[in-house]
Amino acid sequence: MHKFIRRSGRHASVPVAAGTPHGRLAWGRTAPGRRQRSRQWRALRLSEVGAPVALVLIITGIALVAPTDVHLASLLIAAPALTAAVSTARATSGVAVLSLAGAVVCDVHDGLLRSSILPTHIAALLVVSAFLFAFCSGRDRNRREASQLRAISEAAQQVVLRPLPRRIEDLRVASVYRAAETMAEVGGDLYAAARTPYGTRLLIGDVKGKGLEALDDTAALLGAFREAVHQHRTLPGLAAALEGSVRRHVAEASEADADAPERFITALLVEFPPGAGLVRTVSCGHPPPLLLRDGRITALAGPVAAPAPPLGLAGLDPAAYREDCFPFAPRDLLLLYTDGLTEARDRSGAFYSVADRGIPRNAAACDPESLLEEVLADLLRHTGGRLNDDVALVAVQCPPAA
Repeated sequence: MHKFIRRSGRHASVPVAAGTPHGRLAWGRTAPGRRQRSRQWRALRLSEVGAPVALVLIITGIALVAPTDVHLASLLIAAPALTAAVSTARATSGVAVLSLAGAVVCDVHDGLLRSSILPTHIAALLVVSAFLFAFCSGRDRNRREASQLRAISEAAQQVVLRPLPRRIEDLRVASVYRAAETMAEVGGDLYAAARTPYGTRLLIGDVKGKGLEALDDTAALLGAFREAVHQHRTLPGLAAALEGSVRRHVAEASEADADAPERFITALLVEFPPGAGLVRTVSCGHPPPLLLRDGRITALAGPVAAPAPPLGLAGLDPAAYREDCFPFAPRDLLLLYTDGLTEARDRSGAFYSVADRGIPRNAAACDPESLLEEVLADLLRHTGGRLNDDVALVAVQCPPAA
């Protein structure tokens, strides 16, 4: 039976060259069995030590045919050094033993059995090999720890930032998360979606700060959203409930962190009422979504320029939040994003703009996944492949009627 193989890499739900699928599994070949994996591992190790072993044999062979006054045993230290650069500590120690045997053969052939040169060659090989073994052991340990940290990070990602389904009711959905930190899988950017009696609702937000505090705030807001999203009929009511949850979370965090009262979260709430052909939004200090219609991109900003303050600084009265309503027709695409997209710069300091970059290239064939794939790839080209801030993207499309 075929198994699903998760593609390795960063957190994303679309196949991108620099990111990794999140919430999406791709068909692959059947997972290799234990014996097959063992054979593959042995083949890899043999390929790594093949060149060093050949080097030992070549140097030893040349020494056996060279004049006895030409001593080549000292060159054998290159073999364990080469092994240490490409393989493990165990392989390095094995090649070191082979080099030691080769050095003895070379010196015996040169008539140095009773000379002080033979012990000198042996001592040099042992000392250098010991340093190489210690270096490889530390590197292998760091690799194992890095692998464990990545596994923990991926587990935290699945718990905190759950994958978005590719389809919710009659909406197509895609999401991408690209962390600025090399080993990070989840951080201060967040998104979530829920199917409710009032329609499909989405949340996208950006937590102030980085590190464990940002992850703590992310988990708190996502947990509050998943509970409150089903309990409030209107988006302003939901926003007020989230404000209350964030305030309680910050108050609890203040007992251990004196800077906790300065925390806040920009957030955008989006609602797609069933069969209404429209989209409702409530912004809490978050950038407005972008609407792609007929190949043109426009920002969905309401008639009043100023949104509500970010969560943690806003009000507890639903009347403090303004709800905007826009038409959302079949084939329309809505792009939700965090400020890591709009504040990304190139080497000259120019900000990134989806509209100015002429995205998408092919509007007629555009769908949520291809849009996010194109945006993220173009963003990485703009920044030279390096991001200074996390980026979260969510694309939603109302497909044409059957």
